[in-house]
Amino acid sequence: MMQITCDLTQPARIDRYMSNLQLEGLHSRSCLEKLFIEKKVLVNGNPVKKSFQVQNNDVIEYEVTAVEPSPDLEGEDIPLDIIYEDEYLAVINKPAGMVVHPGAGVYSGTLANALVYKYGNGLSSAGEYQRPGIVHRLDKDTSGLLLIARNDKIHYLLSEQFQKREVNKKYLAITTGFPDIPEGEIRTFIDRNPQNRKKMAIAKEGRQAISIYKILEYYGYFALMEIDLKTGRTHQIRVHLEHINCPVLGDSLYNNQKRTMNSVPIEYRKRIKFLLTTHLKRQALHAWKLGFVHPITAERLDFKVEMPPDMQKAIEYVKQLF
Repeated sequence: MMQITCDLTQPARIDRYMSNLQLEGLHSRSCLEKLFIEKKVLVNGNPVKKSFQVQNNDVIEYEVTAVEPSPDLEGEDIPLDIIYEDEYLAVINKPAGMVVHPGAGVYSGTLANALVYKYGNGLSSAGEYQRPGIVHRLDKDTSGLLLIARNDKIHYLLSEQFQKREVNKKYLAITTGFPDIPEGEIRTFIDRNPQNRKKMAIAKEGRQAISIYKILEYYGYFALMEIDLKTGRTHQIRVHLEHINCPVLGDSLYNNQKRTMNSVPIEYRKRIKFLLTTHLKRQALHAWKLGFVHPITAERLDFKVEMPPDMQKAIEYVKQLF
């Protein structure tokens, strides 16, 4: 049992008081809620409800059972490109083609399997089922930087930075076409596509999504764009760029091969098809910059990883072509 003595000038609800203290082992509201339901919070030796009013010098005891990764989630010896790590967190450069966590029929070969093999129980359990250490996600075929939490307190504090939009997330995308304005903001709502549950779509209501884009280079009928992601919705960049009619090159879900072929003059179509079937077999999207404040040291950390070879090859190819 963990124990604390209340230091209060006036009575307070116990759930709010404990939440504000950011106590060891209690780093989310759901975690705290569960303790009250299971009667694992005592005041002066007696179990209490979350609405109980604690007084100065009351002794609170609470019990937190460490949650280990699901026994179904086996560690796998998969190489990881670790950009940074310490006892609290890690920054990983995820390759394209790697699923972040099990789900949708994928049960092995994920980043989560690799993390369990490397760190064992030294990962946060504050995320959802079978997602140890996973604070945020990248699509399977998106490469780049991912932040990993190594305990629940760090997970909570990093998630708070994401919620407050204090984490800097910038992506590089090769696009089919480009907007007339070289810099701009895309602000919409995004929700599940009612016609295709695998896709997301612009909606009249749902979760707000904000992306800031900037064109870095032009390549004839294509462009290299930097996207500053202000929110983190599922497929956000892919949906937003398709919405302004410059979808991500190679994105089979939002920019099929036929659409890409039709975007260039007929004499170039076979060469573009060759690019998509030989050099670039996934969406050309890469999380290349990640910045945040270290939750323990308060140091500002900024990381950058350049585009992987397949995206670099695609740029060289369209540069020569156009």
